[in-house]
Amino acid sequence: MQDWLDTWVTAGKADVITCEHSVNEIFVRPAWRHCVKKTVVDIHSSLYGTCQNQLQTGTAEKPWRDRLSLPLLKRYERRYTAKFTDLVVTTPEDQQQFQGQPGQQTLHVIPNGVDLTAFPYRSMDPGGHRLVFVGAMDYIANIDTAKFLAQDILPALRQRYQDAEVLLVGARPTDEVKALGALPGVTVTGAVPSVVEYLHRATVCVVPMRIGYGIKNKTLEAMAAGVPVVASERGLEGLAVDSPQRALRANTATDYVTAISRLFDDEVLRQELAKQARSMIEADYTWEQVGRHYEQVLSS
Repeated sequence: MQDWLDTWVTAGKADVITCEHSVNEIFVRPAWRHCVKKTVVDIHSSLYGTCQNQLQTGTAEKPWRDRLSLPLLKRYERRYTAKFTDLVVTTPEDQQQFQGQPGQQTLHVIPNGVDLTAFPYRSMDPGGHRLVFVGAMDYIANIDTAKFLAQDILPALRQRYQDAEVLLVGARPTDEVKALGALPGVTVTGAVPSVVEYLHRATVCVVPMRIGYGIKNKTLEAMAAGVPVVASERGLEGLAVDSPQRALRANTATDYVTAISRLFDDEVLRQELAKQARSMIEADYTWEQVGRHYEQVLSS
């Protein structure tokens, strides 16, 4: 890969270099910043910020390792971002992580998007008391979320609604996620042919994430599909959902039970949240719109 890129850039064939995620920054040589028009990195989210967040919330897999790694990650991000002319992040919160980096980079906030063809607005509200959470079930943030939802939120909710259930939808569930399927009302699906079908069957989509920076595709996709959302600050990061109201916020198990109960009991509220959220997605979060913003960064 490096030989191919070196040959390409040396031959003068590159006007702009765009790097997807910091994991690929290793292929971008510092000198290229001075021999092409622009070098752009689409960061997704801060490694330092994510590690710090996991330590603060007690969710780090290996806390001693991460405490030792934290200052190294800070230094690493300062070093690699200096190779680029432009930095792209998905939310204002992540933008703050990269303020004041060395060099003359321009910081841009460009969110992720949704394919509205793949996530059509559902034709009817199914009612009932079914929750859904979607995500790759081998990712630490989703594993923590699945456990919090199944072990802390759902049991309290089932005291009010005995038939309440949650679908944990996503590929590669770890053993600890699979074990959640033994709990009353919990179904672990593994990989499914169509995520949107599970979204359409749910009364409410819950995104009770406690860790993980960046905008959440799972939240955008549920909103596009017409499913009312209850989510944490992390699950709603970067989204304006309060005026008009497009989702309900919650951060503790008690908050979630209260918010979910409101939606279980109020079909009109479910429909209003779903309608407002879909309008926001159509206006600001399609891949076509996101692509135009990214193209402006590359061409300006």
